[in-house]
Amino acid sequence: MKDLATINRKTKQKQMQSSFPEQASTSQPRVQLLTISEEEAGQRIDNFLLRICKGVPKSHIYRVLRSGEVRVNKGRIDQLYRLAEGDVVRIPPIRVAETSVQAVPKLEFPILHEDPYLLIIDKPAGVAVHGGSGVSYGVIEQLRASRPEAKFLELVHRLDRETSGILLIAKKRTALTNLHEQMRDGVTDKRYYTLIAGDWKNARQHIKLPLHKYTTADGERRVRVQADGMASHTVFSLKKKYQRFALLEAELKTGRTHQIRVHLSASGFPIVGDEKYGDFALNKSLQKANTDHGAFKRMFLHAHQITFMHPENGKVMTVNARLPEDCEAFLLSLG
Repeated sequence: MKDLATINRKTKQKQMQSSFPEQASTSQPRVQLLTISEEEAGQRIDNFLLRICKGVPKSHIYRVLRSGEVRVNKGRIDQLYRLAEGDVVRIPPIRVAETSVQAVPKLEFPILHEDPYLLIIDKPAGVAVHGGSGVSYGVIEQLRASRPEAKFLELVHRLDRETSGILLIAKKRTALTNLHEQMRDGVTDKRYYTLIAGDWKNARQHIKLPLHKYTTADGERRVRVQADGMASHTVFSLKKKYQRFALLEAELKTGRTHQIRVHLSASGFPIVGDEKYGDFALNKSLQKANTDHGAFKRMFLHAHQITFMHPENGKVMTVNARLPEDCEAFLLSLG
């Protein structure tokens, strides 16, 4: 009878543990109560959770928001709620995919300028600025992984994955909002170097073509010139002519997706190495080493200069990033 009693007691204990899985293991996630700091104030609750809950799928974040499990000051909120300093956020038990977090390499990038408000880096070509659309992580995730002590790191703007050059990251929310205002008001001056195929004639040329974003059947994001598209304006200045190519500086007057690439392609001057809007036969031939130029395997578009007012003191700042070595070498090969 004693053995039977012991068996019954152990069976009951196992049933209780399975009924309360959070109590059965200390490794289970628990409810978090987080107080919003001055730096965290102003951002939307969904963006805040996506950053705090690293490794949790975006779909799961929105699911717990819709369910009302996330509370602010003990009340229900929707995903558009903007956090205020002093808000107390209740985050329900969410299991973080630890393997996803560990997969993000701790990587720094060449620093062009850094102060308590800003981090400005020289992004290499081929690196996405953030995760998504088939990319597990990008520059911002890698920087956060390498700087776990940083309370705030957010992209001020974006660069295409294939584009190299200057990328601004805000280290304070006040800097982020200030720089966004400058960009909306047209205060920021962004310049790019690009090499195009064709016989470019004018020393300075304005291109104003409306652009429309769409998604292909394969789910790829694309842009085309379309009459009812967004007004878009780029100014191009000729820097040097070659036999079959021309080096241009592009000055953005608006900041549409793929603006420089589509404006040039639609005007009959595709960017060298552009795999979406370029001359595909030319790109393929340049990717193969030959006696004239050697192989060139990237898109020739580089964000080389940005001018803006520093968000803390209002002083005008100009930051430059020299052409990458592979672009310089290709230009030298052209003579």
